[in-house]
Amino acid sequence: MKKYLLLFVLVFATSLIFAQSPLPKGKAQLNAGVGLSSWGVPVYVGFDYGVHRDITIGAEVSFRSYHDDWDNDRYNHSVIGISGNANYHFNSLLHIPTNWDFYAGLNLGFYAWKSPDNYPGSHTSGIGLGAQIGGRYYFTNRFGVNLELGGGNAFSGGKFGITLKF
Repeated sequence: MKKYLLLFVLVFATSLIFAQSPLPKGKAQLNAGVGLSSWGVPVYVGFDYGVHRDITIGAEVSFRSYHDDWDNDRYNHSVIGISGNANYHFNSLLHIPTNWDFYAGLNLGFYAWKSPDNYPGSHTSGIGLGAQIGGRYYFTNRFGVNLELGGGNAFSGGKFGITLKF
């Protein structure tokens, strides 16, 4: 019985050792990639900063351009987005290994739509509030890939890209 208890304690302690935050407090990472949207293919660059072992805050800039046809006329549009986000990372809570990172959070941003003056539709600039859930896999201590799904704002859809810690 003592052997089983000792084995259990060792396994539990080992799982805690490997369940550290993927982005420790005071550290930062850069994210970049492409997204999915019904309004073109956005590209983005973002920055995350660890404020707690389970919480990050960040900023992101995105750009997309697309066109649509209306009464046999083609209209070109572009959207520039600047947003901030806050995420809770589940690694410590769920004892997830450090090469994985699962998170969820909220974002708030401003999106500037540029459409031709004679465009008959309605695209307006404005503020967007959204939510996201995502994950990362780190191939090394500094480099990984990310996948994020979100909704509720002009950048709704999904994103796929790379992450670099520094």
